[in-house]
Amino acid sequence: MVAQLELRHLRYFVAVAEELHFGRVAVRLHMAQPPLSQQVRRLEELVGTALFDRTSRRVALTAAGEAFLDRSRKLLAQADADIDEAARIGRGELGRLDIGFISSAIPLGITERIHAYRSLYPAVQLRLHEGYTALILERLLAGEIDMGVVRDSEPHPALSTTTLATEPFVAVLPVDHPAVGAATLEAGRLREDPFVFYPRSAGERAYLRNLDACRTARFEPRIVQEASSWVTILHLVEAGLGVSIAPASATVTTPAGVRAIPLAGEHPRSEVQLVQRADDNRAILANFLAVPGSLTPTLTPGARSVSG
Repeated sequence: MVAQLELRHLRYFVAVAEELHFGRVAVRLHMAQPPLSQQVRRLEELVGTALFDRTSRRVALTAAGEAFLDRSRKLLAQADADIDEAARIGRGELGRLDIGFISSAIPLGITERIHAYRSLYPAVQLRLHEGYTALILERLLAGEIDMGVVRDSEPHPALSTTTLATEPFVAVLPVDHPAVGAATLEAGRLREDPFVFYPRSAGERAYLRNLDACRTARFEPRIVQEASSWVTILHLVEAGLGVSIAPASATVTTPAGVRAIPLAGEHPRSEVQLVQRADDNRAILANFLAVPGSLTPTLTPGARSVSG
């Protein structure tokens, strides 16, 4: 019988309990009195006891009605809250958003966008996960995160990719390197230098694009040390372990003993991309993308700072 109980039964009951007058409630609810009385009697049948004492002169709550009134109000309030919660989730105003990101995207304005998003949608639980491009794509495909900010990712049929920023690569040298001071640098001048670089497993396409200038100069860089972040790579270059080639944004803040020099010639540019599952059209993702202040800078060779 409980399965047949409807929210309208509770709403009618609460309204009559508050007014203790079927005629006034019918007017308030813009309905005829007989249907209202029928619905209240139907509720009493479902409950299994009388909720009102009715006479020709008055309407009063029974003891069962008094107890049921408090519970009805709580049930209606919970139903309203649940409906509101579902609607807010549907609008992307509530829930959880997991974003994977590469650390070199930070100078491109990703943190500013996150701050703006949190201001607009404070009820959304935003969780950030730093990692390699390859790891972010793997977690995205596994459903462990909702979107990712990556660099030079491999295309995948299950993923949708939007380019957020493009930027050139620069040579990263210790301050005592003979080429320091040049306005631009031919990659071939690094032929004999040891390199400090990311592991290839971090992202195949990014790895190849990053070192394209070396292959254009017809040499394969001799990588003597790998590191998991550009911050570490820059400090290892400062320590004299070797040189590197990095996206310009990775060198916005460099140690005192490191210099970044634009590469001479035409080379592929690095692309910072936003990726999400192609079939994921939830409002919570669309809201993040629609935050004012689009993250779409295009860096120029030699740029030392970027606004988001």
